[in-house]
Amino acid sequence: MGEQVAQTILKLGGSVITVKEKASTPNTQAIRRLSKEISRCCCRPMIIVHGGGSFGHFVASKYKIKEGYKSPEQLLGFSKTRQNMVALNKLMVDALIMNRIPAASVQSSACFFTEEGRVSYVSLKPITGFLELKLVPVLYGDAVLDTKLGFTILSGDQIASNLAIALNSERIILGVDVDGLYTSDPKLDHEAELIGKISLRELRRMLAKIGGARTTDVTGGMLGKMVEMIPAIEKGIKVDIVNAKKPGRVYKALNNMNVLGTKLEL
Repeated sequence: MGEQVAQTILKLGGSVITVKEKASTPNTQAIRRLSKEISRCCCRPMIIVHGGGSFGHFVASKYKIKEGYKSPEQLLGFSKTRQNMVALNKLMVDALIMNRIPAASVQSSACFFTEEGRVSYVSLKPITGFLELKLVPVLYGDAVLDTKLGFTILSGDQIASNLAIALNSERIILGVDVDGLYTSDPKLDHEAELIGKISLRELRRMLAKIGGARTTDVTGGMLGKMVEMIPAIEKGIKVDIVNAKKPGRVYKALNNMNVLGTKLEL
């Protein structure tokens, strides 16, 4: 697609909008605050994608959904994972609507299909149709059908990167639970240093040193996020990482203001 139909893809991490240590527990305060910050931005058309956090990871891990279909016992786990993500998505969309944002939920598993965990097909029509009507599509990490595995987990990061490329977006904003990309995992290493700006070449060199998340994350933690962003960066799409747990930072990033974080560019 040559025309830019979604200038900004905002990905909100599950660790931000849920209490990740407690199963199916939303961070209601964060959801409301972020919805207000988004309502004040001037960067539409945009797409919002959110992670699963404690709504998705506990049940997906229990039933080993990411590994694919191996036994009938997993089917109930697939259904539970999907319903949990629908519930979290409703909370997010409700908060956006409360702040007068014309948000429209998009079922990720109805648009995305994977092959061995990688996106193999995406139906863009529901998303572009909403954008043409000036609606804000809201997608989410989900349990999806996989042509080789039967089913698997598709992360919100992979969704954001694929959509940015397909829709010729200008940038992806990753709202995470740390200030940005560090020289090592800041949750484990107190001497970790924040990287303000990094090129694709430098990112590739340091990927092996990046630590994953401390808590259970079936989609790969910070290392997984960076790997997923590489194809988008290769297309010239800018990626900004900011701490969405800190008030005002997502708002500043959306409005291209100076904000503490990490900029990833080609």
